[in-house]
Amino acid sequence: MLQTLQDKFVANFITKSRWKYILDGLGVTLKITFFAVLIGIALGFLVAIVRSTYDRTGKLKILNLLCKLYLTVIRGTPVVVQLLIIYFVIFGSMDIDKVIVAVLAFGINSGAYVAEIFRSGIMSIDNGQFEAGRSLGFNYTQTMIHIIMPQAFKNVLPALGNEFIVLLKETSVSGYIAMQDLTKGGDIIRSQTFDAFMPLIGVALIYLAMVLIFTKLVNMLERRLRSSDH
Repeated sequence: MLQTLQDKFVANFITKSRWKYILDGLGVTLKITFFAVLIGIALGFLVAIVRSTYDRTGKLKILNLLCKLYLTVIRGTPVVVQLLIIYFVIFGSMDIDKVIVAVLAFGINSGAYVAEIFRSGIMSIDNGQFEAGRSLGFNYTQTMIHIIMPQAFKNVLPALGNEFIVLLKETSVSGYIAMQDLTKGGDIIRSQTFDAFMPLIGVALIYLAMVLIFTKLVNMLERRLRSSDH
């Protein structure tokens, strides 16, 4: 059996340098995830600020309505459908890099979930912290930046880590727009060797390794933030 597995490994990854499909796909997956995370954080932070400001002060009513519409639509539809709409409908008549399309789709999708994570963190901070900021002479914006957000970030870090892990795995549907990500790379090997076990298990193990590494990094950051409190 060991010899059989070795033969399958050679046939799927070594012969004709098929490992390059995996390597190229991994690079695409990491690129999409990295830039989508940046968009998700930026967009989610802005939406969270608008929503929490409205919840606490009643201001920014129109912007809050737009944010609620965005959250409802994005969280209420599958990410693969959003990806297809952005590629075939919004950019259907344009010659655009598929990586850019994927980054936008996954970033916009992630932003909706990050927004609610940030908002829950902001709303979890006691009103006394806002009063403390005002007593120090800070306005609302300064209080949010210097007092509220640092505390909120520590509170939501585990949830943010989980969201980014989910985002990493969600990029596996990029193949729906004929993009060669990590999953698609494994599927290309499967179509050439007619062996599903080895390439798909290999792809699964790579995803698992990335998730474990990212989880470890988040845990290290959590410990460092906790130690800074003492």
